[in-house]
Amino acid sequence: MVPRSRSRSTRFPRPAPPRPHAHPTPPPRPRPRLPSPEAWATALTPALARFAITTPTRLAAFLAQITHESAEFCALVERLDYTATRLTAIWPRRFPTPAAAARCAHQPERLANTVYANRLGNGPATSGDGWRYRGRGLIQLTGRANYLAAGAALALDLVTQPEQLETPGPAALAAAWFWHSRRLNELADHHPNSPADLDFVRITQIVSGGKTCLASRRRPRQTTWIHKIGQFQNETSHIAT
Repeated sequence: MVPRSRSRSTRFPRPAPPRPHAHPTPPPRPRPRLPSPEAWATALTPALARFAITTPTRLAAFLAQITHESAEFCALVERLDYTATRLTAIWPRRFPTPAAAARCAHQPERLANTVYANRLGNGPATSGDGWRYRGRGLIQLTGRANYLAAGAALALDLVTQPEQLETPGPAALAAAWFWHSRRLNELADHHPNSPADLDFVRITQIVSGGKTCLASRRRPRQTTWIHKIGQFQNETSHIAT
């Protein structure tokens, strides 16, 4: 008896239907490549001298704040790409629910023009000032009024050229100017009748507008960046007041 041949479907099975396409998880964003620690030390040295940020306590407080605000000297422009849930945590009064925040989720320009409208010297949302004068520099200078005041003090046209704050020299000068203009040196000096930690909390409130990320700002920065940038402490020791 001649065995029956296998059916075509048995020898050549039909391929399984394709599974629904799953969106791959996007890779983490690379950290921006900004100038070397040595370049930052060079930029910071004259700024610190100009605004008397030269004593150990002033240097420590200043470094703690700008290190946090600039993501350890790797971000000189405010990141405004947030989920709706995250927006409710950052701006709870403006976005009380994720549904209220949905319109601005993952929309950095719309978000900036919404949350910074009609404040900090900015015009209405339609003016674009919120996006144009979003946080920049080592201390995340924000708002047209601050850009105008810093520019006048530093002889820089930051109103028509706000991108200057994305470079080391102006970023360092603007951060030191802001620190001095808000009298933060006095808070950093740790007056005998004022607890040091309360002074640091108050500095954080003035810099960030709240008590955000206090643990991160207090945490010792045992990183290569901070060790290398620390060289400017020696470079400025001869001008300490």
